[in-house]
Amino acid sequence: MPKPFAVAVLVVGIILLIWGINSANSAGSEVSEAITGSPTDKSMWLIALGALGAIAGAISVFRRRV
Repeated sequence: MPKPFAVAVLVVGIILLIWGINSANSAGSEVSEAITGSPTDKSMWLIALGALGAIAGAISVFRRRV
């Protein structure tokens, strides 16, 4: 993966992760969690995709080329 693309994936992953965590702590998600016992699907997807993107981007950015 080219370096600029890897950096972009890393940044987007971090943004999605932060957005998902903020979404999980929102009032709507708190109400849904109180009723169903789990956060909303949107916040779970944002957190999962953000973590995956951040990990993939970080590995690509910091991996040494052989």
